[in-house]
Amino acid sequence: MSLRASLIVLALGPAVLSTASLAAEIKPKTPDSAFAGKLRPDILGITAETTADAARSVFEAALKGRADSKNEIGQAKFGNSSASYVATLNFSVPLSAKQSGEALVAGFSSPASENRVYFVSRTLNFADSELPAKADMIKQVMDKYGAPTIVGDQHLYYVYRGNSIVSVGGKFNKPALALDAIDKPLEPRMALKLNADSGRGRGSCVAVVKRSVAAKEKSLAALIEDARSANCDGVFSVQFTPSTEANRISIAQFVLLDVKRVISASAIDAEALAAGNGDLPKGGAPKL
Repeated sequence: MSLRASLIVLALGPAVLSTASLAAEIKPKTPDSAFAGKLRPDILGITAETTADAARSVFEAALKGRADSKNEIGQAKFGNSSASYVATLNFSVPLSAKQSGEALVAGFSSPASENRVYFVSRTLNFADSELPAKADMIKQVMDKYGAPTIVGDQHLYYVYRGNSIVSVGGKFNKPALALDAIDKPLEPRMALKLNADSGRGRGSCVAVVKRSVAAKEKSLAALIEDARSANCDGVFSVQFTPSTEANRISIAQFVLLDVKRVISASAIDAEALAAGNGDLPKGGAPKL
């Protein structure tokens, strides 16, 4: 049965049945993830363990104090139930002459698969007075996340497969080496090795994460075909867009895509729907 639930985008407003209440009715299962243990990257503290309710609190705290913030909650219905759950979050503040802009986006599975995150992005659009040095940003990223799989095309890519970060022979263990490579094209030999068949398909994970960012819809249904063909379990991507000053950046974008979770959560949700667990129980006749 198709899991293509229609999303209703609402501003913070009318309350809906809580995710916890809906989950209690459909016996949730924990979906698999590409990220575990020490190899669990985060964006603003949001990891593969984060639920929609927890992520919403993080987004609200991150943009607190900005009167010009815009917050949108994407709600979806699971199966034939009348209750809604949070499927997407889209919070933002605009760039102005004196203040940097920021956009936070996340996608979540249904309560059947514990309403866990599978996509999260953070985009920082820096004001002219706040442009950070490219070298400083690369060092901060590598201090937190370690050495990337491949660097180039203005990106640092961390590709995960089999509970480890994939290595393609790139020497990016020092920030200076990554800085030297980031504005060059991806090295063809490394890209070919990265895209080699791993037994799960031949879809480039670099292309998959780029398409996930560009996709207007971030639902499981929108991402599942790419996920099934991807030759990795997950990707963490960082992109730095240069400013007019070559050594500084104007935009920084951080993206976490849990390919394994997209596949696992889709299967769990489909199983729950097929078993009829998308139907909430009807109330009994009241005592008169």
